[in-house]
Amino acid sequence: MRIRNYQGLIAKFFKGIFDTMKHISVLVPIGVHIGIVDGTCDLFTEANDFLVSLGRQPYFHLNFVGISREITSKGGLFSVKPNDHIDAVKKTDLIIIPPCFQTDLQTTIDKNKEFLKWIQGQHNHHGSEIASLCIGAFLLASTGLLDQRKCATNWMVAEDFKKMFPKVMIETDKVIVDERGLYSSGGGYSYMNLILYLIEKYTGREVAVHCSKVFQIDISYKSQSAFIIFSGQKQHSDEKVKSVQKYIEEHFQEKITVDELAQLYCIGRRSLELRFKKATSNTIVEYLQRVKIEAAKRNFELSKKSVNEVMFETGYTDSKAFRSLFKRITGVSPIEYSNKYSTLKH
Repeated sequence: MRIRNYQGLIAKFFKGIFDTMKHISVLVPIGVHIGIVDGTCDLFTEANDFLVSLGRQPYFHLNFVGISREITSKGGLFSVKPNDHIDAVKKTDLIIIPPCFQTDLQTTIDKNKEFLKWIQGQHNHHGSEIASLCIGAFLLASTGLLDQRKCATNWMVAEDFKKMFPKVMIETDKVIVDERGLYSSGGGYSYMNLILYLIEKYTGREVAVHCSKVFQIDISYKSQSAFIIFSGQKQHSDEKVKSVQKYIEEHFQEKITVDELAQLYCIGRRSLELRFKKATSNTIVEYLQRVKIEAAKRNFELSKKSVNEVMFETGYTDSKAFRSLFKRITGVSPIEYSNKYSTLKH
C-alpha cells in the first residue's frame, strides 16, 4: 500500500497560501507612535477578515520589525515588542514607516539610522514598496530614495522637511502621494486614507469600501488643505522681508500693491520680489492671498457671518474671485468650510 505524506502535503498547501500573501513589514522605530501602528494593524486585519467572509484567502501577512526587542513610547507609558529584528527579514513586499513622538526630527532620524540601509536594500534589491505615514516621511527621505520625487507629510513640519531634504518635492496639500511604489500620507490620522488606498490597490475597491465603513473613514478625502493653519513662513533671516510680512498681516484688509511695499521699505520692486520669494517660497501676491484666506477661515470658524460679509472684511469685492481663491487654497468652498468648522453651529 502506498503511504501518503499527508503532513508534507498540508505543509506544502499552507506554504502555497503564505507565498501568495502580501508580506508587510511594519517598522517599530524608537519613539514610535504606537496608536498608528495599532490602527494600521486593525485596518489590514479587517481587510483579511472581510476577504475570508467572501470565501477568499486572506491577503496580508503583517510582521512588526524593529532594531531592539522592545520599544517604548510617550515616556515609557506604552511599549511594543517587534516580532523580528530587521536582520532577520531578508525580503518583504511592503515596508510601512509610522511616525515617532519626537520634537527634534534629526534626533529621531539619528536614533533610528540603523533602519536606513535596510530600507534601501529592500527597495533596491528586492523591489519592496515603501509607505511612510505622517512624519515617517523624514525617515524615508533620509534614505535618499525620495530624491527628485514627490512626497506628503504633516503640513505642520513641511518647512522643516524642505530645509532638511531640498531634493524632495514636498506636496503640502496632499493626503496621499504615490511615487511609483513610494507612498506617503499627510498629517495625523490621514494615514488611514493611505492604508485604505493600499488595501484597494492590492485587493480591490469592495474591500477598501468595507474597511472605510467599519472604521468610519472618508475614503474620498484627498487633500489636507482645509486643515492647514497659515502662520506665515518666518523661518528665515531676512529682516527686511519679515518687516514686509508683518505689514501685510496687519494691513491685509487694505489694497496693498508690490510697488507701494517697495517704496515703503526703500527697496527696488524686483529686488523685493526676489528676496521675498527666496525667504518665504511665496510671491508677495500669494502671501497676501494666504493671509486674507486665513483671516476668512477664522471668521467662518468664530462667527455666523455670511460669505459676502467675510469677503468684504478680508478686502475682496468680487464674489466669484473670492470663492475661487478660497477653494483653491483650502480645497473646499466658503460655505462648505463654514458648515464643517464653525464653532458656533450645532
